Amino acid sequence: MSTINRNLLWEYLMFFGMVLITISVAVYSKFCGAKEKTKADYVFGTVKVSVGAMMLSIARGNLGVRSVIGFPSELYYRGATMWESIYGVLLAYPIVCFVFVPVYFNLGITSVYQYLDMRFKSRLVRCLASGTFILRQFLLQGVTIFTPCVAMRTLFGLPYWVSICSLAFVSICFNILGGLNAAIWADVLQSVTMIAVSLAIIIYGSIEMSGFQTIIDANKANGRLEFFNFDPDPTVRVTTISAVTGQLFMSLSILGCQQSFVQRYCSMESQKQVTKTLMYNIPVIIVMFSLSWLVGMVIYAVYEHCDPFSYGYISNIDEILPFYVEDRFSFLPGLLGLFMATLFNGALSLNVSIVNSLATVTYEDFLKLLPGMKGLKGSHELWTIKIIGIIYGIIIMGMAFLVSMLDGVIEASMLVTSITSGPLLGVFLLAMLIPIANSKGASFGIILGHLITFWIATGAFVIDKPNTSYLPLKTDDCNDTFFSNYIRREDNFTSGVTAARINYTDIYPVDNANTKNPLYFLYSISYMYYTCIGCFVTVTIGALVSYITRNENDKYDNELIHPMIWKLMGVFKRKKSYDMNTLSQMKIKDIYAPT
Repeated sequence: MSTINRNLLWEYLMFFGMVLITISVAVYSKFCGAKEKTKADYVFGTVKVSVGAMMLSIARGNLGVRSVIGFPSELYYRGATMWESIYGVLLAYPIVCFVFVPVYFNLGITSVYQYLDMRFKSRLVRCLASGTFILRQFLLQGVTIFTPCVAMRTLFGLPYWVSICSLAFVSICFNILGGLNAAIWADVLQSVTMIAVSLAIIIYGSIEMSGFQTIIDANKANGRLEFFNFDPDPTVRVTTISAVTGQLFMSLSILGCQQSFVQRYCSMESQKQVTKTLMYNIPVIIVMFSLSWLVGMVIYAVYEHCDPFSYGYISNIDEILPFYVEDRFSFLPGLLGLFMATLFNGALSLNVSIVNSLATVTYEDFLKLLPGMKGLKGSHELWTIKIIGIIYGIIIMGMAFLVSMLDGVIEASMLVTSITSGPLLGVFLLAMLIPIANSKGASFGIILGHLITFWIATGAFVIDKPNTSYLPLKTDDCNDTFFSNYIRREDNFTSGVTAARINYTDIYPVDNANTKNPLYFLYSISYMYYTCIGCFVTVTIGALVSYITRNENDKYDNELIHPMIWKLMGVFKRKKSYDMNTLSQMKIKDIYAPT
């Protein structure tokens, strides 16, 4: 960890100033904006926001704050192959617009998993899907909370526990005050700020390196810009095939089946506005996604011949971006604080949005069905959800302490998302696209999808396999004057790069006998494919079990199936179980009828 040997007054002033501005958004929403009187006000917002604001909020929510630090370090130490996952993200947007949104936009639901209850008339399927979402977000928010703590440790020297506890506490307060409106506008503020900071890094780095072409040449010459790797081997950590396929399925699960995004869709005025927002979001996501990778290119070109990680100035690869800002922008008072505040506030607003969704799903899909929770007034429902949010904020704080066990925030976030996204996406595809699917098939499918995915992921942790390698790094130009005078190397660092500290040439020993075992191959499959595997298992098993167990009681409303499926499968009988014109005014208990 680097240490700053200068007056931090400007940095602290900028940091706390930006944090206060973000918190003031929540305070304004609470005391000066439209009042939150009911659960719906908290979940969907009390006022309508513009398409532009919603676009930035969706883009920031999709990328997450982890991309700000994770993408530059990924390019620096492993290359740009993961950059190609943008293709999967872009393919997901039109699919969500034309497959997912038309089905449940006008259903009048608070929880997206309420749709599964309506479709399958099964509380079990609904609870399994809700539980999957809760599990995923618990794990993923640990990454989100931990990400800015890496930078705060690098720049300010704060221990992880101080940063994590502070961020969790502010998130809880922010969540009580603001609700969805504050989270959306905070997303907008942080998106604009991060774009500005990224552009500043790219422009300044281009000036230092005498042009951006020099940056491109340095990255290309050292293997950082190797694209279009179509190696079919599924055990390779990331290739073009796995990046596109894996990210497509993950993005479909996030954008199409995640409560926090569906809340944003349902807060808009019309389905047409949702479609326009998502499609207009494509160029926004390209810019925001690519900026972080361009930042990584700049940092590598600057440190091409003196890697701070190898030379002992940082102890974690994810510290490379905050280290660069500290090293190269020390002449500009306040920029470090602005950078830190952007990371902090980005994690803050994203955490508020997710806690909002977690609390809503927990109340709607679990607690609301309990005898003691029936008949609550709107204001009582509102405060019940906020109390649940406080509890979740504390739990997520604990999850953040576990993230450091994985190799980088991108590795952690992609692994967590891959493991939990497949079965969730699969059960929604069953519900929307396969008319024959019933509750028994959906239940068996999602359970087996989870078991197989977790089995593979667990096996991947216990087998001996080649260690994840870094691209070659150099320290031939390193000396005590290469970096800024305001930073110094760790006191406990010993000269020389050891295999224990950085192992881009060494690998763990592998038993050749194990490599012949079919299970070894299965456990060696890249985590990028976990979502595909989980989705495929859920859909296949779900459809097969549904076909075997089908009976005349498997009734559903044809409006709960995608319209295109009914046009293609017109030979099936259309059975209506209730009037869709009044569906939006009906409570779930009125249409719930277990088989």
